[in-house]
Amino acid sequence: MSGPSRPLNPSGLERYYVLTGGRSGPGGGSASTLDVATLIISRAAAVPGMQHEHEEILRRCRDPLSVAELGAHLGLPFNILAVLLADLLDAGRIEARDPIPASGAGRGPDLALLEEVLSGLERL
Repeated sequence: MSGPSRPLNPSGLERYYVLTGGRSGPGGGSASTLDVATLIISRAAAVPGMQHEHEEILRRCRDPLSVAELGAHLGLPFNILAVLLADLLDAGRIEARDPIPASGAGRGPDLALLEEVLSGLERL
C-alpha cells in the first residue's frame, strides 16, 4: 500500500536543497569573502533556461544591492543566497564589491564619512 502523495512544489528545507543542488555553502574562491554588506552588481543579462532565482538576482542588481537587501527581497537565508551568488560569480555574471573601499593600506574607512553617518543617525 502506498501512502498519500506529496506535492511536487518544494517548500522550506526541500526548496533550499533544490535551489542549491544540495550544496550548503559557496565553497572557496571569491564567493567565500561574501558577507551581508557586500555589494552585488549585475554584469550580464539573464539567459533563457536560467534558474528563476539567478534571473531575479541579475534583475535586482542592475544597481548595486547589498547581500542583506538581496536576501530580504528574495526571502532567502544568507548561506543559500551565497551559493546562488557563487554560481553567478563563477560565470562572470555578477561582480561583488566591498561596501566601503579602504582609503589606504592598513587603514579603515574615511573618518569624514563615518562622522557624516554618525551625524545623520543622531538627527533621527
